[in-house]
Amino acid sequence: MDIHQLELFLAVMDSPSMTRAAEKIHLSPGAVSLQLHNLADELHTELFVRRGKKLVATPAALRLAEHAKEVVRMMGHIQQLFENDLAKDVRPFHFATGVTTLIYQLGGPLRQLRKRYPNAEIRVTVGVTEEMVAGILDRRFDLALISLPVSEAKLRLIPLFDEELLIVRPSANKVGSGHVGSMRSAELADVPFLLYPKRSNVRLVIDKFFAEIGVTPRVVMEADDTEAIKRLVESGFGYSILPQHALRGSSHFFQKFRVAGHRLTRSLALATAQTDCPRRLTESIASFLRSTLVESDSSGGTA
Repeated sequence: MDIHQLELFLAVMDSPSMTRAAEKIHLSPGAVSLQLHNLADELHTELFVRRGKKLVATPAALRLAEHAKEVVRMMGHIQQLFENDLAKDVRPFHFATGVTTLIYQLGGPLRQLRKRYPNAEIRVTVGVTEEMVAGILDRRFDLALISLPVSEAKLRLIPLFDEELLIVRPSANKVGSGHVGSMRSAELADVPFLLYPKRSNVRLVIDKFFAEIGVTPRVVMEADDTEAIKRLVESGFGYSILPQHALRGSSHFFQKFRVAGHRLTRSLALATAQTDCPRRLTESIASFLRSTLVESDSSGGTA
């Protein structure tokens, strides 16, 4: 027994004759009769009896019709729930991102996203790259904006852009946001550092940078929150290395530097799961975010 047999059975129940039912579902009367016969055999009962030229439903057919209507209704609901059509997709869309990227780069793009997809139920989760990758692989997230590198082969990565990371150190006076100075790597030896935790992908990039310039940082504190690190640097607790987007805006009590001859960047990308059945809404939103974020980065900021 399958859903098509039940739909055919209900069509016969709702029609005055077998011929009329066959016309309605675009089958021959013989094919309809065979399907009804198979259904009755499977259920070990009679569904219809003949009275002259008419088919009369048995009590068993009336009982089956009650259940069949519920099954067909439920199947229609399931099909609608998993509809892979931009105009009909009603499933919640789960997007994940890091807190720093959300605060400093996604304000404008997310506003534009909600205007572009007003009927989509978009849910945003904030986490670190490792948690976002696990969520993508478990299908808890449809799309994530992550910091590279990641080694997971089952991800589909959509590169966005590289973001520069700058060294910041306390300043006794307020400094404008535009100036970026230059320093030698030797100046970073034995100074206190406030850095992201080692489980962070950004920290991996920072540690690789220190190895390249031959400096072992003296890490005195670790924190996930970029704003907290900025306030601690301003309060004189030590140096740090932070994303350039997080350092824009009004003047601060810290100075920004690059190490001469060494450019430090992190790569950002959108990530989805590698699948044979991609969700069209995911592909559409990924394409929209990519164009919006790349355009915002090339113009120097987010609206």
